[in-house]
Amino acid sequence: MRLTTKGRFAVTAMLDLALREANGPVTLAGISERQSISLSYLEQLFGKLRRAELVDSVRGPGGGYTLARDVATISVSDIIRAVDEPVDATQCGGRENCHGNNRCMTHDLWTRLNATIYDYLSEVSLANLVDEQRAKENTVIQDKREASVARAPRNRVAPTA
Repeated sequence: MRLTTKGRFAVTAMLDLALREANGPVTLAGISERQSISLSYLEQLFGKLRRAELVDSVRGPGGGYTLARDVATISVSDIIRAVDEPVDATQCGGRENCHGNNRCMTHDLWTRLNATIYDYLSEVSLANLVDEQRAKENTVIQDKREASVARAPRNRVAPTA
């Protein structure tokens, strides 16, 4: 399957945006720093995401990007399609010419896999990813609290005679 870094980075950046936009527009510089994605690469991706009407840009001081639609209505497949990322397991890119100039024997298998992947990515919304990420963050916070309590010295009261 050929899902390159373009699609992966676009989904990661959109998730970062969705997690933080409640505080106002999110800058690409902030996403770049948090996700270790080149700022110039993000600019290219967000240009495509804006043209696909998945994000809106806000100019000026305090500017950045916000989601153009409700987080629940944006699917992972919408994001990947917006950045022109093919999800294709076929060797021929669907042209049916991978065996010389003919269709290979397993073309239908890979085509069905493509459809299954696309269907799955269409069912996963950005809201699903936000919920999963927040649940993970809450688990980490809870684990740290429990570890801190376990390490804390306990006040012992000396018995009185």
